[in-house]
Amino acid sequence: MARVLVAALVAMIIAILSGPTFIAFLRRNEVGQHIREEGPRHQEKQGTPTMGGLLIVLAATIAFLPLSDFTLPALTVFGTAVACGAIGFLDDFVKLRHQRSLGLRGRWKMLMLIGISVAVGYAAHHQHLSHRVYVPVADLRIPLGPFWYILLFLIIAGAANGVNLIDGVDGLAGGTAIIALGTLTAMAVTIFIRSGPPRIQNRLDVAFIGAALIGAAIGFLWFNAFPAEVFMGDTGSFALGGAIAAMAIMMKVELLLLFVGGIFAIAAISVMLQVLSFKLWGRRIFLMAPIQHHFEMKAWSETKIMVRFWIVTAILCAAGFALFYKYFLQFRGT
Repeated sequence: MARVLVAALVAMIIAILSGPTFIAFLRRNEVGQHIREEGPRHQEKQGTPTMGGLLIVLAATIAFLPLSDFTLPALTVFGTAVACGAIGFLDDFVKLRHQRSLGLRGRWKMLMLIGISVAVGYAAHHQHLSHRVYVPVADLRIPLGPFWYILLFLIIAGAANGVNLIDGVDGLAGGTAIIALGTLTAMAVTIFIRSGPPRIQNRLDVAFIGAALIGAAIGFLWFNAFPAEVFMGDTGSFALGGAIAAMAIMMKVELLLLFVGGIFAIAAISVMLQVLSFKLWGRRIFLMAPIQHHFEMKAWSETKIMVRFWIVTAILCAAGFALFYKYFLQFRGT
C-alpha cells in the first residue's frame, strides 16, 4: 500500500524539480504553441512551450517502473498511456513543423487508436475478462460478446479525445484528469483491500501506475496553473485519456466512466451538438465549443472556469465511486 503513495510522491517531485529545466529546453528549441486567431483572445499565449505532456509521461515512467510488479493489467495501462501519448506527440510535432493549430488528420489518429484498442483487447482476452458489462442501479449484466471489443475502442478513443477537447484553459485538463485518475486509483486500492483471491492479477499494481500519473500530473500542474508556463499539448491529453480508459477497462468498470469521465463526455457532446445544430438549423447552441470556450466568451476568467469544472468533475467522480462501492460485489462478479 505504501508503494502507491511513494509512486505519487516520487513522480511529483521529479516533475516539479525537473520542470524548470524541461521548460527552458522547450523554449530554447522554440517548441511553442500556435494559437488560433478565432475564438477567445489567447494571443498572449502564442509561443508558450507545449508538449509538456512529455514531462508527465517521463516522470510517471521513472516512478512506476521501479515499484511495479509488472502484472499485465498495470503494463496494459502503462502501455496505453505511452502509446496514446505517442499519437499526441506526433500530432503536436505536425503542428509545430507546419506552424498551425491543426495536426494529424483524424483518420490517422483513428487508425492508430484502433491499433492500440486491438492491443488492449488482446491483453483483456489474455486476462479472461468478461464480455459482460454491469449496469449499476438497474442491476443488469449485458452480454456484448465480440461487440465488447468495439466498446473498448469507443472507450479508448472517447477518453483520449475527450481529455484533449477539455484542454485549452490553463490547468483545466490537468486538474480534471487528476481527479478522474484519483478516483480510478481509489477503486483499484478498494479492490485490493476488499477482495479475496483476485479474479485477475493483483489490482494494486494498477494503482501504482495510476498514482504515478497523478503525481506527475500534479507536478506538471505546478507550472500549468494560470498563467501557464507550459502546455501539456496533445502529448499529455492523449496519454492521460488513454490511461483513464485502460484503467476502467482493466477493472471492469466501463460504464462508470460516464461519471468518472463525465466532464470529458460533456466537452465532446458540446462539440457534437454544436456541429449538428449548425448543419441542421444554421445556428449555434454555444458561443463556441468545446463548452469551456463558451464560458470564456461569456467573460468568465480562466481561473473561474478551471475551479468550477474541477468541482463538477469531483461531484461526478464521487457519484461514480459511490456506485462502485455500493455495487462492489456485482462489479467483481461481472
